[in-house]
This record gives sequence, structure tokens and C-alpha cells, in this order.
Amino acid sequence: MILSGLVSVTFRSLSPQEIITLVTRAQIVGIEWGGDIHVPHGDVKRAEEVGRMTQEAGLHVAAYGSYFRVMDADGSSSDFTPILETALALGAPTIRVWAGTRSPSNADETYFQEIATRLRRMAAEAEHVGLRVALEFHRGTLTETTASALRLLEAVHHSNLDTLWQPPVDMTFAECVQSLEACRPYLSNLHVFHWSPGTTRQLLEQGVLPWRKYFSLAQRAPSRNRYALLEFTKDDAPENFFADAATLHEMLATYLK
Repeated sequence: MILSGLVSVTFRSLSPQEIITLVTRAQIVGIEWGGDIHVPHGDVKRAEEVGRMTQEAGLHVAAYGSYFRVMDADGSSSDFTPILETALALGAPTIRVWAGTRSPSNADETYFQEIATRLRRMAAEAEHVGLRVALEFHRGTLTETTASALRLLEAVHHSNLDTLWQPPVDMTFAECVQSLEACRPYLSNLHVFHWSPGTTRQLLEQGVLPWRKYFSLAQRAPSRNRYALLEFTKDDAPENFFADAATLHEMLATYLK
């Protein structure tokens, strides 16, 4: 089943309560809470508070968008334990992480294998406490290309590691379909937005045709609930978020079974 959701950093300037109010009004059911602003790493008390507020509003915590880098630019890595503790306190089923700071073209084999080793360890640590780990599908990391993302997932070879998916801005519609089809065995949540041309934000209603296809592919991914998480609202305007939410509901009606 594909459920509706919002990435909280879509509205960075708003408080968690204000975001919950918006999401409730839009009849969205889940929130991916961001670790860089709304639920900071290691702030267990804040995580418990935001998780409680979310549940009391009748909403789901869809994920913890930690923005944790598996390896920093200098080759170091922060401790993953505070991320796990925060996600547990928040009540998040999944932790979203970033696969380093280099694109595949700038990553040698040593770098690639080190990222894979650290991800394997993180996936095992998360599994031990009942959480999943999912990769951000993003430029400037080892998931910049579909081929590199798949190679990384296969190198890690751990059943507790998934990947998110979003349409890369430099791909045609046909290429996006091929990308999502290839990622489908590992698919976690989807980040949903419509940009055209380039990174110019548009209302989601202008991207209905491609997103109907993406959702049909996602629905055939390994069976478990996943979230279609709205992001990059045009002009950061709440009224455009409400319009996008209405479009999302109409598209997801087929899959809410």
C-alpha cells in the first residue's frame, strides 16, 4: 500500500506543531521528520515529544530523514548510535541516510568499498533494534546514478538496506521509468515533486502523467507499506501544498487497498 506523506523540511521555518496542523488539514497521513532542523541528532527528548505529537494527531511517523552522511568529506564518520537512539525515540520505522559526499565519477574503488562496509554495519545495527536504513537517491553521492546505487546495494548485500527514489532532474521520463524499475526490488519511500524545466518547481498536477506511472511501478515493489512523501512545494506556499496534497490523494486512491 502507498500512503501519503510530507517531508518536514519542505517547511523548514515552521515548528513541528505547525507542520502537523498543515498535514492534518491536508489529510496527509505521514511525516518524514528531518534531522537537520525539526528533530536534531541525539535530542531524544525532542524526538519523543515530536513523535508523541504526531501520534496524538492521528498521524504516522513515516521516517527519520537524518541527513546522516555515511562518510564525511574528510573521510571521517560521525557515530551512528545517536541517530538510532533519536529514530527510536521518534517512533520512525526507517532512517534515511546519504551515501557519502562523492558522485560515482569522483569515487575510487577504495572509497566505494569503505562506504559499502560502513553501510553494512549500519544496516545490521539498525536491524538489531527493529529499524530499517534507506539511502537518499541524490546527486553528489554514490546514488547519483541508478547503476551506482544498484552496485552499492548489491555490494552491501544486507536485507535491511533499501533505497528511496525520486525522479532525477537530468533524466527523461523513459529513463526515470527504467531507473525506478531497476530500483524496485530495494524500494523504500518515494519523494514526490514536479520540476520543469530543470529545477523550477511546479504544482504536482502538472506531473500527474509521469507520477501515475511511477506509482504503478512502486505498487509492484516488495510488499510492505511505503510513503509517497511530498517535497519541494512551489514557492514554499501552504496553499500550493494543499493543492499538491489533493493531487496526490487522487493519484493514490487506486493503491489504498
